[in-house]
Amino acid sequence: MMLSARAIEPIRKFRTVPLTVEEAFDLFTARMAEWWPMTSHSISGAAEAIVRFEGRIGGRVVEVGPTGEEWSWGEVIAWDPPNRFVLSWHPHPAPVAASTLELRFGAEGAGCRIDLEHRGWEEFGSDAGTRHRQAYEPGWDEVLAALIARAGSPS
Repeated sequence: MMLSARAIEPIRKFRTVPLTVEEAFDLFTARMAEWWPMTSHSISGAAEAIVRFEGRIGGRVVEVGPTGEEWSWGEVIAWDPPNRFVLSWHPHPAPVAASTLELRFGAEGAGCRIDLEHRGWEEFGSDAGTRHRQAYEPGWDEVLAALIARAGSPS
């Protein structure tokens, strides 16, 4: 018997920010709480919530709610500052599966190009994976717009 799985196309986004590679990596990771759109892209939906990125293999991306409750959005499975990181991504109060989120940072002109690839939708099952992917496609545009806005603001 031969099993076959239909691959679900990864989401790929490319943006350029007016920062060095090191600054862009730091903004996306260590300073994530400064720009992540918590009201629209979090578990709690609370503006008072914060997100913390633990920058190391095995570190987590954690949402801390307004009353101190915590939800893990993902775990760091590759860590190569300031060039790249990879997360096992599952921002849900009770995750049933995880996708893979990879970001790469590279010099481009006077700024930094950020390449985002979100893949592994098959982990949710074909139909569920397609639905998850459809929700994340515009979602990453909103998140990256917030990052770009912060990158263009004085620190």
